[in-house]
Amino acid sequence: MDAAADPRARRRASLTVAALTVGTALNPLNSSMIAVALLSLQHDFRLDLATVTWVITVFYIASIIGQPLMGRIVDALGARRVFLVGMVLVALAAALAPLGDTFLLVCTARVLLAIGTSVAFPAAVALVGPLSAAGGIPVPHLLARIQVTNTAGAAVGPVLGGALVTLAGWNAVFWVNVPLAAVAFAGVAVLAPRDSRRSGVSAGRLFVNLDPAGVLAFAVAMTALVVFALDTTGSLDWWLLGVGVVALALFVWRELRASLPFIDLRMLVGNATLRTAYLGFTVFSALFYLAFFGLPQFLEDRGGYSAAVVGLLVLPLCAFTVVLAPLVARAIARRGVRPVLVGGAVLLVPAAATLALGVVTTDAVWMLLIAAGLGIPYCMVSLASTHAVQSAAPAGQIGAASGVLQSMRYIGAIIATVMLGQFIGTGITTAGWGAVAVAALALGAAHLVIVLVGARRRA
Repeated sequence: MDAAADPRARRRASLTVAALTVGTALNPLNSSMIAVALLSLQHDFRLDLATVTWVITVFYIASIIGQPLMGRIVDALGARRVFLVGMVLVALAAALAPLGDTFLLVCTARVLLAIGTSVAFPAAVALVGPLSAAGGIPVPHLLARIQVTNTAGAAVGPVLGGALVTLAGWNAVFWVNVPLAAVAFAGVAVLAPRDSRRSGVSAGRLFVNLDPAGVLAFAVAMTALVVFALDTTGSLDWWLLGVGVVALALFVWRELRASLPFIDLRMLVGNATLRTAYLGFTVFSALFYLAFFGLPQFLEDRGGYSAAVVGLLVLPLCAFTVVLAPLVARAIARRGVRPVLVGGAVLLVPAAATLALGVVTTDAVWMLLIAAGLGIPYCMVSLASTHAVQSAAPAGQIGAASGVLQSMRYIGAIIATVMLGQFIGTGITTAGWGAVAVAALALGAAHLVIVLVGARRRA
């Protein structure tokens, strides 16, 4: 019987993807959930604001480095087994962190959480192809389910985190990972297809193949640049910028010469689809997080809305992904990635321009329209970008390619954070919010140019 006509195979594939999506939700969930626990952490450990925000910074850094690194390991050892190890690491880190009495242990647990959760997305994308073939479900439809859960994780994080902190303190934002990781582990262990046998992959060989020199240069560069960019003390350490630039140059030099590079820059030179996807997704993520981080601050400060109302007003920004993802996946399956990606890029420009309405009004109806207008192209671009990377990555490198895409998401989020710090860091004014709107429009226009140039080259 053909797999597409076998309801048992189709149901098994769907359940496997459901388990994978629980795992993929953990990274965005932990990146946003911790924000509401900062005050509790600050109080319990008697820290200043600059120090307590390290729980966010270390997670950003570890995720940017961990996503492509875990993707490489997925490609080397197999998506199923690496996913399972990642979920065990998540559960252990989440269970042990609240038991200590030092802030250093909490930050260490956040690093381990970032590494463990970074396994999930590359592994899920690597498994999409086999699951699609086994269950007869189109690849775009499976990727849409993963994208929906990723978006929901980021959106639900602050709400879930607030409830957990209220009921059980900051410890709960760690402990909630344990049952979620257990569900993901059990589902994938039972349902996912077993990895093909890897011959000759010893621990030593794996270490060498991961390009430790390239990983080290990349880690130093990202750590220095991210710490420099997210400095909240008001006194920038310019030597960090110098270290970051030098390390980044050494990383590029190393990767262009390594026989087995950590991130295959030579492959990117010859793969226009991946280059366009990565660059476009970075710019797109900067615009998205400019709105996702900026709108709640704007609505509370300028609009005077409560936190609960603000959550409802920005909900369409993520909710539209849940509603539209099946339709966008169907469009990709029928018409291909390029029309959907171009259409999303075109819609993103006027959607970004609507942020300027905040200069003249904070009316709830207009704020809902702004969030909804941004939510539509967000669904189109994010899903099309993921599919473009999954389909354009060379055989055996899907995990690594997907991990790099997730790193671009975090780099975009950091760019947005820096912009918001410059424009409204000392208070939201009309001029400051106007600058946010102009920056969003510029990012939307830049993203459109990147997508159109890439589409023309592919054509």
